Amino acid sequence: MSRIGRSYKQHGIPGNAGIGKGWDAIVIGSGLGGLTAASMLARHAGKRVLVLERHYTAGGFTHTFHRPGYEWDVGVHYVGDVHRPGSLLRRAFDHLTDGELAWADMGEVYDTIVIGEDRYEFVAGRERFRARMHEYFPRHTAAIDRYLERIRDTVRTSKKFFLEKALPPMLGRLSSPLLRGPAMREARRTVKEVMAEITDDPRLTAVLTGQYGDYGLPPSQASWFMHALLVGHYLAGGAYPVGGSSRIAATILPSIEAAGGAVITSADVAQILVDGKRAVGVRLADGEEVRAPMVISDAGLAVTYSRLLPKEVAARAGLRPTVEGAPPSYAHISLYVGLKHDAASLGLGRSNQWVYPGDDHDATVARFVRDPDAPLPVAYLSFPSAKDPDFARRHPGRATVEVVGLAPHAWFARWADTTWKKRGHDYEAFKQKLADRLMAELVRQCPAIAGKVDHAELSTPLSTTQFAAHPHGEIYGLSHTPARFAARHLRPHTPVAGLYLTGADICTAGVGGALMGGVLTAAAITRKNLVGAILRDRGPRSPRQRREASGVDVDDSAHAGGAAALGRGDGVEGRPGARVA
Repeated sequence: MSRIGRSYKQHGIPGNAGIGKGWDAIVIGSGLGGLTAASMLARHAGKRVLVLERHYTAGGFTHTFHRPGYEWDVGVHYVGDVHRPGSLLRRAFDHLTDGELAWADMGEVYDTIVIGEDRYEFVAGRERFRARMHEYFPRHTAAIDRYLERIRDTVRTSKKFFLEKALPPMLGRLSSPLLRGPAMREARRTVKEVMAEITDDPRLTAVLTGQYGDYGLPPSQASWFMHALLVGHYLAGGAYPVGGSSRIAATILPSIEAAGGAVITSADVAQILVDGKRAVGVRLADGEEVRAPMVISDAGLAVTYSRLLPKEVAARAGLRPTVEGAPPSYAHISLYVGLKHDAASLGLGRSNQWVYPGDDHDATVARFVRDPDAPLPVAYLSFPSAKDPDFARRHPGRATVEVVGLAPHAWFARWADTTWKKRGHDYEAFKQKLADRLMAELVRQCPAIAGKVDHAELSTPLSTTQFAAHPHGEIYGLSHTPARFAARHLRPHTPVAGLYLTGADICTAGVGGALMGGVLTAAAITRKNLVGAILRDRGPRSPRQRREASGVDVDDSAHAGGAAALGRGDGVEGRPGARVA
């Protein structure tokens, strides 16, 4: 198994003994936001950036893990818009990776909503999606049309909303009514409220909100703005990175190193060093200090302000690790399944499956949170070995599946102080009970795998805390409630000079959101239009890229959020990108 980055335990911090040139910036965390910020600073400001990652491999939720014969992604289950060479998100990835990251289109059907025994396919392309929904709900065609129009109108407000975040705080405050106002009119509404204006049919509502797991909140709690960005992001279809999601970090890292930077793993940052009112470096868990005039945190708001920043500094600056009305997002469980048969022989397709027990997503979530024995409110089935055309070369004759479900961190709190792999019999028994329920749902939806499972293991919210340091095992950071989008301090600049935030918490959840969070931070630091730089990049192209470019599709009907969040460029509307679960 190849690990991405250079191990601190084996090699230390290069040049930290005072030999050679110092670091221009330190990035805490090698998630996509951190890597993007580092790469953009290296490319567009010549910065020598040190990226410090506590895990044994770089990539954050884009990394993969292995068991003999198998490999699973932990967060990237699909990404929208990247299979379209002209889209902003695709061009951003090409810019960051010098075109080395390839994407496999998931085909016509990217998501399938399963409610009871009924199945509803989400097909790629806005008009094809419209037509398919009309077929399913012939008495509600006008409501479907209103829904798609509302999605498009909301997405179009996102460019200025996210642009404001990159401005200096004072300028941002002055321009806020103009730049944030239109988006906030949508963001203050919940999904449930807006859907009630569009349709009174519970099944249509359940289907159209059937991707709520992509942002981690049921309709009565989630902001309509987030929902619109998510839906818009996927309307053109989904794609998967060829070679697995670890290829994302592997293809971004060379640009950081080319400018003299480094990505160091197994390097746990214990504290941000502050001299007076300025961040001046970090202290690692073993006591070693590394200095730089700029510190960028990709660790999330909660970790940055509650654990990394000295308490007296946070108090003096009025910084809180929470946002009122936007608690930590729901945690999750994930069952990783390995099969000694290839995906084709088992009939495993590329489409994700969202499985629900009924139409009322809010009621089923609330019931399950109260009672772990209640019906599963959602089971998300993903088939990475079917999505990745290179999987068979790496793991011939094998297939993998992931089944993701909701699980409150509170259920696992009594084991929070135990050690990984040594949490005791009660913990393992509870895990097995949950794993059996997810497996039963998988077999119900994919009966061909019955009796063919070779490997299965379950991750819990404690796994997320162990490897990502998220205090409550949350995978989406702050919940995507209306209050989250109203919080003006979720931006790159902080009141501590030299300290910046990046990643999903300053943008939105997912691959595109994390990436654009990195772009926003680099733009705020350099005061350059880096989205424009991405769109102007016509750098070296491989034969594959030239073939793709000849078929550029710039239909603006289907992009949103993170990439689209920064909006429209070269005729392309740019979400927060991938499902991370």
